[in-house]
Amino acid sequence: MDADILKNLTDPAILFFFLGVTIGLIRSNLEIPAAIAKFLSLYLLMALGFKGGQALADAGLSGDGVKVIGAAIVLALVIPVIWFLALRKRIDAFDAAAIAATYGSVSAVTFVTASQFLISRGDEAGGHMTVAMVLMESPAIIMAVLLATWVRAKLKTSNAGVAMSATPVASILSDKLASADSSTIVPEAPHPAGARGPEEGGVDAEPPISIKEVFREAFTDGVNFLLIGSMVVGFISGPAGGEAMAPFINGLFKGLLAFFLLEMGLLVARRLREVRDVGPFLIAFGVIVPFINAALALALGWALRLPVGDLTLLAVLAASGSYIVVPAVVRYAIPEAAPSRYLTLALGITFPINITIGIPLYYAIASALGT
Repeated sequence: MDADILKNLTDPAILFFFLGVTIGLIRSNLEIPAAIAKFLSLYLLMALGFKGGQALADAGLSGDGVKVIGAAIVLALVIPVIWFLALRKRIDAFDAAAIAATYGSVSAVTFVTASQFLISRGDEAGGHMTVAMVLMESPAIIMAVLLATWVRAKLKTSNAGVAMSATPVASILSDKLASADSSTIVPEAPHPAGARGPEEGGVDAEPPISIKEVFREAFTDGVNFLLIGSMVVGFISGPAGGEAMAPFINGLFKGLLAFFLLEMGLLVARRLREVRDVGPFLIAFGVIVPFINAALALALGWALRLPVGDLTLLAVLAASGSYIVVPAVVRYAIPEAAPSRYLTLALGITFPINITIGIPLYYAIASALGT
């Protein structure tokens, strides 16, 4: 395993990621134009979807494919609930729902990096893993919004009950809570419990979008559609299409991935400067939880007797956190949550851990467990 970690850390794409982090931390003036960064992300998604479609056409949706897709959906539904229940005891419930959704969803860039890692070791996963990745996005978003809706309903009921039972004792308790230090109620909150500043979705923020709108966003997001569409193209075009697209899909892939990870390094460096605003409890959460989620996926995949490649990528999907699709939806669906928390955790802490240490670790364990 040590050799795998060392080899991963000296991979050119990973080294470019560290270069980006270094450039960002020293506050150099290097910037990747937004249009180029967007092109790189779209290219990687298109290439990933196309490769998945080609692999799916070759192997078909086998028994392993059905099992891994089912396992992915289960993880996407269960993980947000587990972490919401754990987090709401320590932080604001809306933050808990947003963070739970972030960690119940997936990072496409982590998935791409892990796929390249597997290819270099001859354990390439099946094309159905791309389907699994796409299907893990939406359930996590929907679960988070349902949890946030439940929290709002409880708050409304609680507030109504307090208003009807405003006895002298209740007034004294209310006054004590109002005057209490916020750290005694919500240890990591920058405002008193349940409160938010305008920059974090407070009273001046727009009201949350409806559940119907969230469903529409979750299932029609452009990133998901590009992945699905590219997969369909790869599946339909067959070997002739794969040969025609090889210079673009395969020849350029590693270089453009390295360029994109350079940009990701710059973004991570910016987020690392905000870590001090997150708090020690959530920092520990961002470090530890990926490994717990990966362990759940490895146990489930081992029980289903998945091959090494599929088992590794299932662990990677469970361990990663979304920092593109989910934050974009959650920011409007749960405006009460602070983006500085869930986005910084996923991008500034969990993403670097997964692409440097996590991927070779999950692969080593999957190799020991896999069939």
